[in-house]
Amino acid sequence: MVSFVIAAAALAAATPTAAQPSPPTAEPAMFVVRDADTTIYIFGTFHALDARTQWFGDKVRDAFEQSDELVLETLIPEEPGPLALANPGFRPPSVTPSASFLATTRMAINAGRAQGMQVDNGADMVLRHVAEAEGKEVEGLETLQLQIDLFNRMPTAPARKGVVLTPRAGEPVAGSQQMESLSKAMADMQTAWKHGDQSVFVSMLEQLKTASPETYRMLFTERNERWADWIKARMQMPGTVFVAVGAGHLAGKDSLLVRLAERGLPSQRVY
Repeated sequence: MVSFVIAAAALAAATPTAAQPSPPTAEPAMFVVRDADTTIYIFGTFHALDARTQWFGDKVRDAFEQSDELVLETLIPEEPGPLALANPGFRPPSVTPSASFLATTRMAINAGRAQGMQVDNGADMVLRHVAEAEGKEVEGLETLQLQIDLFNRMPTAPARKGVVLTPRAGEPVAGSQQMESLSKAMADMQTAWKHGDQSVFVSMLEQLKTASPETYRMLFTERNERWADWIKARMQMPGTVFVAVGAGHLAGKDSLLVRLAERGLPSQRVY
C-alpha cells in the first residue's frame, strides 16, 4: 500500500512553485527530543525512493543503532494473504467513496516509477528490514485498519483539466502533460528530502491545504496531534526510540514538531 501522503503531496506539488535552492548538505532531516533518561529521534522519511539514493549512514545510522526500537507510521504486512486471518475485523478498502483519491494514488505511483522510485527502496521499508534483521522491536503509530478507514473517508477531489479521476479499465488516469508535471514534482520532492530541504514540503502542504482543507486535516493535522500524544506518553519511559514518519509531517505550522513543542517537548534538529 502506497502512503496516502505521497499521493496528496505529489498532487499538490504538481502545480510547481518557484524552485528552492538546495542546502549544501545531502542528508535528510532528523530531529530529537530528550529528557534525563529518554531520547526519541524523529526522522522524516520518503516512502518511495530510487535505488541510487544513499541516505542510511553517518548520523542517521548512528541514531538508529543507538535506539532500542523502531516506530513507523504503520506496519504493512509483507504478505497480504494472512492479513484477514490475523485481523478478524479487517475490511478491504472500498473504492467507491474515494475513487478520485484512488486515481490520484495511481498517478503518484506511475509518476514515481517514471523516476525509478519504488516503495521497496523507501526509507520506511529499509529501516524496517534492518531493524528486524537486528532484532529490534518494531511497532506502528497507527494500525493498518485505521489507515484503510482513513482512505475510505477521503473526500472526493474536484476534477482537474487533463485528469481522469475515475478511469475505467484501460483508460489513462492523466494526460501526458499532467503526468510529466507530476513526475517532475516527485523527483523534486525526492531531491529536497535528500538535502533536508523542509521549505519544499512547507510549500507543498500550503498547496494541499488550499486545494483540500479536509484532506489536509485528515492526513496531517489530526495525525500529528495523535502522534505527539504518543511521543509525550513514551517520554515517560526510559530508553532510546527511533521514530520514522513521512517528511511532510515534520514541516509547516501544523507539524508534529510544533505539536510536540505545544506539549512542552521542544525538538532540536540533528542535521
